[in-house]
Amino acid sequence: METGAEIITLKKADYERYLQKGIGYNQYKQQMAEDLAVNADFNIKEYINLNQRRMYRVEKTFEVSAELVEQIKNLKHKTWWLILTEHWCGDASQTLPVFNALSEMSNSKIEMKLVYRDQHPELMDAYLTNETRSIPKLIQLDEHFNVTAFWGPRPSVAQQLVKQLKSNPATAATYANELHLWYAKDKQKSLESEIAKLIYRANLFCPDCLS
Repeated sequence: METGAEIITLKKADYERYLQKGIGYNQYKQQMAEDLAVNADFNIKEYINLNQRRMYRVEKTFEVSAELVEQIKNLKHKTWWLILTEHWCGDASQTLPVFNALSEMSNSKIEMKLVYRDQHPELMDAYLTNETRSIPKLIQLDEHFNVTAFWGPRPSVAQQLVKQLKSNPATAATYANELHLWYAKDKQKSLESEIAKLIYRANLFCPDCLS
């Protein structure tokens, strides 16, 4: 997991263009259902089907903490969340519902837009994780499209778990099962903690100073 900001080769106009191309969460779910219906790859269909159920479960069970509600309420500036994702991505299914719920409760201070990784390789390649195109990847921008932070592809505790499981030949092939068990037990609390860091960074920046 990364929540820092660093020098990226993309320009503000590029981010604005990606945001314009981006879709909302409900449209993403609709396209996900359409993908499930027509996708010819049986394995991908299985992933999408699982992810739909995971998203539904998170939507129904996620309870945001009072502390994060207050932090979002006190957000000073308009903030964009530009997220790279794909329907088959298990980590996205566990995190997108949370990002969406927080965006919806922000009174339009946070606006989330989703773009597909495989349709935007130049954006993805600017935000690699250990030289891999891991998703989801959230890029946080201010109202003038300056990058204030980025996050992904999963909470740091989960990232360490995946690293450990993949390094062991006995668990490498089945690491996803353990990962999603971790998500179920964690109940998005680790993600919430890292979102709090994103919001904190958003409040550190002065958009008019950077524009």
